[in-house]
Parts: sequence; C-alpha cells; structure tokens
Amino acid sequence: MTATTDLDQPATKQRWTAGLPLPVRLAFRELRGGLSGFYVLVACIALGVAAIGGVGSVARAITAGLQQDGQVILGGDLSLSVIHRSFSDDQTTFLSELGATSEVATLRAMARSPEAGRQSLAEVKAIDEAYPLFGTLQLEGADQQSLMQKKGDVWPVAVERELLARLNLKLGDTLFMGQSELTIAAIINREPDRLGGNVGFGPRLLLSHAALEETGLIQPGSLIRYHTRVRFGDALSDTALKAEIDAINAQFPDAGWRIRSRLNAAPGLQANVQRFSQFLTLVGLTALIVGGVGIANAVRAFLERKQPVIATLKSVGATGGFVVRIYLIQIMALASFGIVIGLSIGALVPILAHNLLDGTLPVSELGFYPSTLVVAAIFGYLTALVFALWPLGRAHDVPVSALFRDLTAPLPVRPRLIYLIALAAALLTLTLSAIGLADDQRIAFIFTGGIIAAFLMLRAVAWLIMSIAAHLPRPRQMETRLAVASLHKPGALTPSVILSLGLGLALLVALSLLDFNLRYQLSSSLPEEAPSFFFVDIQNHEIDQFSALVEDTVPTVTLDRVPMLRGRLTSLKGIAARDYNAAPEAAWVLRGDRGITYSETLPDSSSLIEGDWWPENYTGEPLVSFDHELAAELGLTLDDRIEVNVLGRTIGARIANLRRVDWESMGINFVMVFSPNTFAGAPHAFLATASWPDATEADEFRLLQVITSALPTVTSVRVKDALQTVNDLVSKLAIAVRAAASVALVASVLVLGGALAAGHQARIRDAVILKVLGATRWRLLGAYLVEYALLGAVTALFALIAGGVAAWFIISDIMGFPFTFDPTTAVTIALLALILTVSLGLLGTWRSLGHRPAGFLRNL
Repeated sequence: MTATTDLDQPATKQRWTAGLPLPVRLAFRELRGGLSGFYVLVACIALGVAAIGGVGSVARAITAGLQQDGQVILGGDLSLSVIHRSFSDDQTTFLSELGATSEVATLRAMARSPEAGRQSLAEVKAIDEAYPLFGTLQLEGADQQSLMQKKGDVWPVAVERELLARLNLKLGDTLFMGQSELTIAAIINREPDRLGGNVGFGPRLLLSHAALEETGLIQPGSLIRYHTRVRFGDALSDTALKAEIDAINAQFPDAGWRIRSRLNAAPGLQANVQRFSQFLTLVGLTALIVGGVGIANAVRAFLERKQPVIATLKSVGATGGFVVRIYLIQIMALASFGIVIGLSIGALVPILAHNLLDGTLPVSELGFYPSTLVVAAIFGYLTALVFALWPLGRAHDVPVSALFRDLTAPLPVRPRLIYLIALAAALLTLTLSAIGLADDQRIAFIFTGGIIAAFLMLRAVAWLIMSIAAHLPRPRQMETRLAVASLHKPGALTPSVILSLGLGLALLVALSLLDFNLRYQLSSSLPEEAPSFFFVDIQNHEIDQFSALVEDTVPTVTLDRVPMLRGRLTSLKGIAARDYNAAPEAAWVLRGDRGITYSETLPDSSSLIEGDWWPENYTGEPLVSFDHELAAELGLTLDDRIEVNVLGRTIGARIANLRRVDWESMGINFVMVFSPNTFAGAPHAFLATASWPDATEADEFRLLQVITSALPTVTSVRVKDALQTVNDLVSKLAIAVRAAASVALVASVLVLGGALAAGHQARIRDAVILKVLGATRWRLLGAYLVEYALLGAVTALFALIAGGVAAWFIISDIMGFPFTFDPTTAVTIALLALILTVSLGLLGTWRSLGHRPAGFLRNL
C-alpha cells in the first residue's frame, strides 16, 4: 500500500483534467480562485432561468392537472350542453346507452333573504342523484341525498359561505328564489366540477331538479343551460373517445349542442394559462436580457483584472484565439453553475404552486418537466454567450503593451469580424428561440422586438448623455464639475446604470400603466356611461309590467329592451364551424353559444358600414347583420351565408349588411342581429338595461327590490357588482404580473450593484488622487451624489417615455380603450429610480472613500 505525499496531492487533485485540452485545464485552474467578481453573473442567470423554468413548469403542471383531473373537472368522460331547452327523449335514451349519465342544469337567479332589501345574484345549479360521476361533492351540515327530498313544503338547498355572508343568513335559515321558499340545509365546501364552468358572477346555490322546477325560473326562452355528462363503463383511449364524439354528431347532426370531453375539460382556462404563461416567460426572458448587461460588466471587469495574466500568456506565445477559448470556457462554466441553480429553483416551483393553488387550480404536485427546463437552460446559455462575446472578442487583438496600459486608459478596440458574426448569430438564435418556442408568435415577436428596440435606445441614450456631458461648459462648483466629468470619462458608469435600470423600470412602468388603465376603464370611466342594471329572463307576458314598474319607480330612467335568444354558429359559407379556418382573434365567436336578437331598425349603438338595413315588415329570406370587424377577421363579406342553431333548429341567413358596434358603451350589443321574420313564433325572453346616471347606491337597491318583489323570476345584474367581480380578477392577475416584473427589477438592481463593484478599483484610484489634491470625503460624496442623481433622473425619464409608449400601444391599439396617463405612476417610478441609483451608488462609493492615500500609493 503506497502512501500519498504532499507532493503527490496537487497532481491527484488535477487528475480529472489531465486528459483535457490545455485551454480547458488552464480555465479550470484559474477557477480555483473562487467566484469573486462573478456573483452577479451567476445570480442574473440563475434569476432569469428560474423565472422561465418556474413559470413554464407551473403552466405545464396546471395543464397536466387539467388533463389528469379532466373527468372530475368536466364531470364525466363527455359533457353535452344545450341552452333554452332540455334534451329530447331520443337524445337522452341514446346517451344513456353509452354509459352512466348525470343531468345538470345551470342558470343565474336572484336569491333573497327574508330581511328586507337583502338579495344577491347566485349561480344556480340543479343536480340529480347520480351527480357527480367523478370526484366528490363535499357538504357541511347535510349530505347530498338530503337535497333530493322535500322537507314538508320547502326544498333544501346547499350554498357557498359567500352567499350566507351576502344575505346575512346561516345554516337552517330560509331564503327565497323565484317563486319558492328554500331552506339552507348545507354549506358547499368543495364542488368537484367548478372549474369546468364559466366565470361566476355570484356564489353557488345547489338544489335538485324538482326544486328548480317549482321556483318558476324555467320559462320559454330562459337563459338556462342543460348538461348531460356521460361516464363510459370501460376506459376509452383518446382515439376511441374522439370516435364516440363523431358518432354522436353523426347520429344527431342538427342537435346544436356543445360537446366537450375529458381531453378539453376547461378549454378557456387552459388557453388563459398558456397565454399568461407565455407573458410571464417573456418577462423572465426580459430579466435575462437585463441580467445580460451584468454579464457583460462582469466579463469586462474580470478581463481587466486578468490583464497581467493575459499579457503573460501572449508574451510566451499564446494566440488571441487561445486566450479567448480559456476565458470563454470559464464564462460558460460559471453560466452553467447559475443555470443549474435556476433550474433547481424552477423545478421546485410546481411543488410550491401546488400548495398555494390547492383547491383553486389543479396542479400536479411532483411534476418534472424536462422540456420546459431545457428551454430555460437554452435561454440562459444563449444570453451568456451574447453578452460575453464582445468583451471576450475585444481581448483577442489588443497588444501586450496596450493590455497593461488598458488599466488606466481603455482603448476602443472593436472585436474581429468573426466575433461580430458569432455575436450576431447568437443574438439571432436567441431571438428566433423566443419567438419560435412561444404559443402566440405574433405577441412574442412584438415583445422581443420591443426589448431589442429598448436596448438599442438605452445604448443611444447612454451615448447621448456622455456626449452632452463632454461638451457642456465647465461648472464652477467643484462637486458638479466632478459629477459631469464622471459621466463621460473612460470607464464611466453611465452605460451600465442606464442599461441596467432602464429596461427593468420601463417594463415596470408599462405594466403599472396597463393595470391603472384597465382598472380605470372597469371602475371609473365605463360606469358613468354604462347602464346601472341588466335585467335577464323577462318573459313576453311580463315585459309590459316590467317596463311600467321601472318607469314608475324611476321616472328619469332610460330603459332599453330587446328580444334575446342564444344560438350557436354551425356553419359559415357552407363550411362547418368546427372545420372553419378562423383567425385566432375571432375564433371565440365559433366556440359556444352567442347571444342573438332580431330588430326592425338599426340598433342605436351601431352604424352601417356596408349594405342596407332591411325594410319594415320584411318577409323575404332570413337576413342577418354582422359586426364588421369580426366579419373581416372571419373572412365574411356581404351575401355570404351563415347557419345558427337556435332551440335545436338550424336556421340559415344571408349577410345583408355589416355594421360597426360600440362595444365600449356596455349597452345591449350583439355580434349578429337578424331580421324579425327569422324567428317568427320562436319562444324567447327579453333582455333590458336601465340607465340611471345620477342614482345613489340606495336608489339602485330600491329599484332592485321593487323588480325582484314583483317579478321574482327576472334576474337582475347590477353592473357595478359585475365590474367589481372583474376588477377583483384583474387585481389577482396584477399581483402575478407585478411579481413577474419585480424579477426584471431585481435583475436590474443586481446589475447595477455589479457595475458599481466592477468600478470599485477605479473609484478608489479617483478618490485617492483627489484626496491628495485636497478634496475632502464629504465633497467627493457630494460629487457622487450629483452624478448618481443625474443618472437616476435620466433613467426615470427614459422609463416613463418607453414604458408609457408601450402601454399606450397595448391599450389603444390592441385593446381599443382610450389611454390615460397616471401621474402617480410617473412620480413613483421616478422616485424609485432616484432612490435605487443614489442609494446603491453611494453605498458602493462609501467604501472607496475610506481608503487612505498612503496605502494605495505604495502599491502602485
């Protein structure tokens, strides 16, 4: 047995690199000195990769959860739904032969407390004994079976706690709905198929079908949707399931129902998750790009410290390419370290999301998604390469003498053409990857283009500031003169500070202004012009009584009423809707049922663009007026034919005219308005709006009470309540958006800190020289304060302009809302930029000012 001596130990430690090329061995030998100077590089890459990997993994986890729990979310292997009417006997028999079935009916109705004036919109759901086919309904206070049995003259119901709070009720109390008195027998703790439905504007109320029948809410034309869920006896493959759907459609080609399977249990939710995931991924990529500035700063500072080593290597015959290979290997090794950290965090995020979203969204608990993490790693490596190539390439051709002189007088050396080509190729690959791997490539293209444009503008702003500072007259005050000189001197912090903070702050400004404008539109601007109430399910025999009640209660009210049906587009230009190649922004029109109406005259909120309106008492072929924007997106023109399924009947109509619709008015608007003869004799209800601009909250509740008491089957939707629901949703999204934006801002702060650290030695040298010439610490501190304040002010100004323009484009061009600039956001961002720049700048400078001149001068 041979003992290992101390002389053998170094060789033993380096044994694993013995067979590697010389540049690799030298690169790893230098890395033994630690990560000094590279903490920012590692942190920036780890942060960006963690954001991209984490967001992507959570999105995949939710998608996997939707697929894994698809049967529970949907309520069956298949779900078929129709509106206004229940399923026919033939349809019910056919579906029951496929497997176990459960019938559910959903609608909105007013729940009223015995206490005068207390009422609330409720999402009503009627269930049968077979419900749920998958999952478990968790009730508190009673079991599901008790809801199926009438207690004396009163039916029991189960409600969510929110409804109890709104009506000031508790278990065992009585509430009223429609024409019935109901007993609150149970509280709903968990509804297995809640995610499979639409966004609710009220709390849930569960009851039996028999109880719903007695409420009187089911009338001809009522907005009630019937669902039949099917559970197959044997597990079917995805292919077999699709074959069953084709067979059902073939058996009932004109049924007009909507069929969903466990494969797309919540298509709207899944699409929104994908869109939101893409947005957050692009924000994470922005954080990486911001961090790329830190990478460039770290590489440049590292190479400055290594200039004696590089000079020594070149003096003994090393080529420029050999030197570049050594340090490129080091940079990519350090990038790999940051990527591993980021991927580890990203892989753990779904576990955290599972705990936070449990009961809200289905998230796979221990999902591991290699493809998502690989994409994050690719972005990390490409970003590191893009920002490291320029400073690395610069070291290739600088002569040995210049490398030593570069410590005090950096030379503007441009990299060779080969490095510029490599840089362009890496940047192009990064851009194409960001666009090509996105779900919506158009948005990714705009976003990526915006980042590149902002980056170039920031470079231009930094150059402009340095140029202006160089040509300004010399200020008389010493502190100001030093500050202005520091803005444009060799090795100035101006480009680093502008680049590091500018992009992150611009993103924060844009997101803040988007949030403000959406809230303003929802809660401030629109309600002043919008109706106070929407009234739904007003029957033909009730419409005159309803109008008289409203006008007697509120003589100054503006009442608008129209007939309303629900129909599903089944074909366009002779092509089945499911096969029609619609533009993504218009595809929603072909999904689900749409509200439709008929009218003798052009609606007030519309204006004709093409074609003519039909004459009064028209009796010819069915005609339809179509929204001109959607028609253009769907490729529809005058005289094209469409078919809609209404009440189980397929009705064809010719497009007679195209009209512009004022959707922002929040009045009664429809994509399709038909000639009156199209639905002659068809049962339908009326939809009405009541506009009452000067009404107080007490006035609105008084009108609501009058209508509900006299016409209990009419559903009243208070617009402010509906807007509040949407506003709450926007608030939750805003929290996630701001959290994502903060990732870019944290990267900006890291980069700024790295830039200050990289210039630490230069600051020490400047401070020592100025102290020798008689400057005091406080005068130097004042000069640095002026310098950082100027940089922070310029950065804030750029962020406000760039972020404001981006928000304006999204609000006005994409969303179609008027844009409002929020001065509070402007002031907040400006102060944030100043505080960050001055605080971090002075914090980094204070240490430089503490060095004694003698100790520093002895080491020169």
